[in-house]
Amino acid sequence: MARSFQRPLPPPEPGANAIGPLPGAVIVLALGLAAVEGVLALGQWGLLGGPEAIGWRAALVDRFAVSPRVLDYAMRGVDPSLWLRFAFYPVVHGGPLHAAFAAALLLALGKFVAEGIGSFGMLGVLAAGTLGGALLFAALAPEMAPLYGAYPGIYGLIGGFTYLLWLRLGRQGGNRLAAFRLIGMLMAVQLVFGMLFGSNPQWIGDVGGFLAGLAVAPLLAPGGLAALRARLRER
Repeated sequence: MARSFQRPLPPPEPGANAIGPLPGAVIVLALGLAAVEGVLALGQWGLLGGPEAIGWRAALVDRFAVSPRVLDYAMRGVDPSLWLRFAFYPVVHGGPLHAAFAAALLLALGKFVAEGIGSFGMLGVLAAGTLGGALLFAALAPEMAPLYGAYPGIYGLIGGFTYLLWLRLGRQGGNRLAAFRLIGMLMAVQLVFGMLFGSNPQWIGDVGGFLAGLAVAPLLAPGGLAALRARLRER
């Protein structure tokens, strides 16, 4: 159940579990990522599916990845089933470590956002980040560049996290710009890695996911836009 924005989050009780129970929706999503990656990893290591299993990951990327050309073909009606890629591209990752980081971030951010706006709201933010990230990537990335993995949706959760932190800082009289510290740090890290190892256009999807999550979080929060307008008037 979502917490009311009219009262602050309670302080932790002495001796309480710092992690707390994870929402069921977050657990199911993380297990889904783990299951897909587990099958692909076992195939890649030759423990499942025979010799052809080595190519399963590449085949899934080819089958589900989003690209500017995919968006162009989908919009022109060449193959309407291409729209399904915008929902399913998060299921495949570049490798076990890529998927493990995604699952860990999903558990942590999904829990926080679900506590603020409820499980359905969290799923809405995640879906908005997934779709928004894919659309921005397909609009701005090089024509054949592929987008895959759960990170645009996770950046959508970072957008929801930013909004909730912005609300909390406002209640406490703090500097609300500090709510954007996390996304600023992550973008700085991406910039450094791009300078060191070469730019990867998937950051476009991350930015799109963040903006989409930040945009829909006020709509999905308790009270919706009316609550947001009331809080802005309080300032």
